[in-house]
Amino acid sequence: MDDNVKKINMKPKFIDELSIPVVAAPMFLISGPKLVIECCKNGIVGTFPALNCRTTEDFEKWVIEIKEELEKYESELGKKAAPFGVNLIVHLTNPRVQPDLEICIKHKVPIIITSLGAVSDLVKAVHSYGGIVYHDIIKKRHAEKAAEANVDGLILVAAGAGGHAGIINPIALVNEIKKFFNKTILLAGSISNGNDVAAAIQMGADLAWMGTRFINVEESLADEKYKKMIIDSSAEDIVYTAAVSGVNASFLRSSLEAMGITEEMWSKTKKIDFGSELDAAKAEAKAWKTIWSAGQGVTSINNVKSIKSLVSELKKEFLLGLERMKEVYKTYN
Repeated sequence: MDDNVKKINMKPKFIDELSIPVVAAPMFLISGPKLVIECCKNGIVGTFPALNCRTTEDFEKWVIEIKEELEKYESELGKKAAPFGVNLIVHLTNPRVQPDLEICIKHKVPIIITSLGAVSDLVKAVHSYGGIVYHDIIKKRHAEKAAEANVDGLILVAAGAGGHAGIINPIALVNEIKKFFNKTILLAGSISNGNDVAAAIQMGADLAWMGTRFINVEESLADEKYKKMIIDSSAEDIVYTAAVSGVNASFLRSSLEAMGITEEMWSKTKKIDFGSELDAAKAEAKAWKTIWSAGQGVTSINNVKSIKSLVSELKKEFLLGLERMKEVYKTYN
């Protein structure tokens, strides 16, 4: 670690108050209020993309619904819920960045997750009300820019993740980023069970970032056929291609084939023409609605559970993973 980086990990207090160090990732067309609320009630961070709502007005309704349900839960049970987060696409092609950010500021959304751009002014605005900003990255250069913008944490999207995944091994990526970044590290990529969470923590992450596993919960907005395809798939059925959106992302082979997209087509770097849409955002939304994304962690997913049941299972597996490490420690100490 560089001399100018403090050795103390500056992680926020809420992490130690979670039932298990997990964030349910914000998934396009998948994450809604019900999923977020149930995650937070069960002690893990629930998140959703602002663009899952058609308008900023609808987005505000979702934020209000989540806040009210969690406040009601805390009042009735006298138990604190985990914080929730909103994903903002910080890019010139997203005309809703500013109005959606204003809603987040108005309602003091606890965690803001930024993608495709780390902007210091946005970070300052969120910090002004006590919020936290986490930024997702796939390589060192992106992480350095985000660190300069003073984000509170970095989401390391490593090889094997769903969505717009990176190609760097998670161990290498964590080690690379921790050389210069001493705040919260969230690790993404093929994390599907509690033992995976324990492994992520062992590698130096503070939180495990789980996406694909939360597609297959009762509270997700995913089509039932989508959930079944995940159950029926293995790691080898994940295709990493730029053909769908113009940017490399991970998709289920069967969903590509169902749309008539052949291996020859997805092996090319050029984006497939899905028709003349009104704008790029709508074109991508149409593509992602019929071509389903998932990470290599599908190989560990064989059912659909309620979030309550899943979190309980994850915690048991997580604690067993830690116990195994204790035994290893005794062996070699």
